[in-house]
Amino acid sequence: QYPGPPQGAPPGMGPGVPPSGPLEDAPENLAADLAQLDKSIIFNGLKKLYKRKVLPLEQDMSFSHFSRSTPMMPSDFDAKPMVLLIGQYSVGKTSFIRSLVGRDFPGQRIGPEPTTDGFIAIMGSDRDNLVPGHALAHDSKKPFLGLSPFGSAFLTKLTGAEVDVRSAPLLANITLIDTPGILSGEKQRLGRQYDFPQVLSWFAERADLVIVMFDAHKLDISDELRQVLEILKPQQDKMRIVLNKADSIDGQQLMRVYGALMWSLGKVLGTPEVCRVYTGSFWDGPMRATENAKLLQREKESLLEELSQLSDRAVLRRINELVKRARAVKVHAFIIHYLRKQMPYLIGKGDKQMKLINRLDREFLACSRRYGLALGDFPPVERYQQALMEIKDISKFPRLDKSMIAEMDRVFSHDIPRLLDRARHYHGGGMDRPA
Repeated sequence: QYPGPPQGAPPGMGPGVPPSGPLEDAPENLAADLAQLDKSIIFNGLKKLYKRKVLPLEQDMSFSHFSRSTPMMPSDFDAKPMVLLIGQYSVGKTSFIRSLVGRDFPGQRIGPEPTTDGFIAIMGSDRDNLVPGHALAHDSKKPFLGLSPFGSAFLTKLTGAEVDVRSAPLLANITLIDTPGILSGEKQRLGRQYDFPQVLSWFAERADLVIVMFDAHKLDISDELRQVLEILKPQQDKMRIVLNKADSIDGQQLMRVYGALMWSLGKVLGTPEVCRVYTGSFWDGPMRATENAKLLQREKESLLEELSQLSDRAVLRRINELVKRARAVKVHAFIIHYLRKQMPYLIGKGDKQMKLINRLDREFLACSRRYGLALGDFPPVERYQQALMEIKDISKFPRLDKSMIAEMDRVFSHDIPRLLDRARHYHGGGMDRPA
């Protein structure tokens, strides 16, 4: 038996588990403090923690099958902050990137029709270059190694656009990901020979910022865009909304459009907290209307400031991502352990497994109460049911190793604080930096 929540702990708090809130919500002075430290010390320490204490439990419990995500790679920790752009076609994603970069980039196509038909990673380099998707997904120095399992159909639609940082200084610190416009109807599902929502989910998990763009003249949220926003819900803390082309409407129209957008997003995202919304005109041309020019310019400057701070908050984000993944792995391990214990030894395994799958929402609640886990950390029921349907016999999973859970708890309570203290010590000049 595993212990429940400690005496006096808030509901849903198990042993050694930190609060559910992301570390991104930490005070600005903490982010500034971490930004001054030697990132290589922290990133190397995080890699070791993941490989030694999180990955073994992931592999034992087939976490990748249930989460539909590949294991974290060393390059995921070292990578520059990544910004993912999502939106329906012709909302201005590519023009937005061009306005940020300040110049054209290799592979750029802009037009009123759906122009970007693949994923383009715009990266800083010492010269301009186009890198094919297969080469990009096998480069150990790039954070795209985990894309190979999506197959050749996807990799042919992936391109790396390397841009000389001397002409695009922003790319010295961040990587931008341009995505195909979200289509309507059957074109979204049948026109693409790869799992588009799952690829978006992969990028969103690893992105430091997810920008969802809307056209001020086309606010309707299609069923396909709604599906994408549902997938992005676990990454809501790093989601930002950009209301583009707002310079072509007057102040009264802008107020109505903004209100309609917030109402629509509230229905889709289903949370009382609303994502930060930036209103502006993100292209190289002049403002079409001057009535809201000062407001739109301030909004653009605020967004640029947030992008410029991503590099400073990279340490905090990497720690946050490791903690978030470790929590997900721990909850998954307890779910499998709990379901496995409900299975009969010999007869009727198939029937029992189907009953457990059909009432999985109730099993999640019982599991959270039994082991003192936060229900908010549990995965979506429907997705988990689909993954369980592909498992022939839950009882074949290995027994849960208590020592692995104990090691996982030490990541939260001991290892990460110790790693930060060590990095501060090196930064203060107390010791030589490790090799």
